[in-house]
Amino acid sequence: MKTHHFYAVIIGSEILNGRRGDKHFPFIQDALLKRGHTLFSTFIIKDDVELIRSIFTLVKNDPNGVMFSFGGIGSTPDDLTRAIAAEVFSDGILLPHQQFSRDIVERFGQEAYPHRITMAHLPKNATLLHNVINNMSGFTLENRYFFMPGFPEMSHPMVEEALETFYPKAATTYRKTLIAQTSENTLIPIMEKLNPDVDFSSLPMLNSGKPMVEISIASTDERLCEENFALFMDDLREKSISFELLSA
Repeated sequence: MKTHHFYAVIIGSEILNGRRGDKHFPFIQDALLKRGHTLFSTFIIKDDVELIRSIFTLVKNDPNGVMFSFGGIGSTPDDLTRAIAAEVFSDGILLPHQQFSRDIVERFGQEAYPHRITMAHLPKNATLLHNVINNMSGFTLENRYFFMPGFPEMSHPMVEEALETFYPKAATTYRKTLIAQTSENTLIPIMEKLNPDVDFSSLPMLNSGKPMVEISIASTDERLCEENFALFMDDLREKSISFELLSA
């Protein structure tokens, strides 16, 4: 089964300079975890053309990439996301989306022109994400690149909509974890033997000044998880190093 790499791109100089706090990271982390997914990477970046373009290109170059982008889809000059999304993920052309244009005119009447109407200028083949607050939509490309407003009240329901529609539940992940009474340096030779397809973590810690290490192995293949975890248990027993098995 394909493993999705979920990226969160949070665009806003006001977050980086402290004028506003970020609410997107904890929300999307939780929204993914409750469906069995995890974030692959998160970026909090300023409103900068080259930086946004570089991050979008990085995600596009990941064949397993799924992106949730927050911010920059309004109608003011600092709203850069729509044009950069068209450049990176499409042919660089923004086209009026007919339904979104109607929604803007219905809400604002003549005040939709000349600026607000530009929010409906979207990359080719964009589809809309419903905005439960004011019907000013976000949009998606290829059902895996999602572009939303910076306002959490608007964007977070869009995330839920996208996940429920396209990524409702991950494959079952099998995980084995232990804590060993040793330093992680002791276990590096075993770490080097692990199958590259397993998800592996080594977390060093101290207990009353004595080194300990938490070893965790995970995979959607239960047999692969068991076999690679057994390498650590066998090595620890052979070296008479005590360890404790954890439930996850």
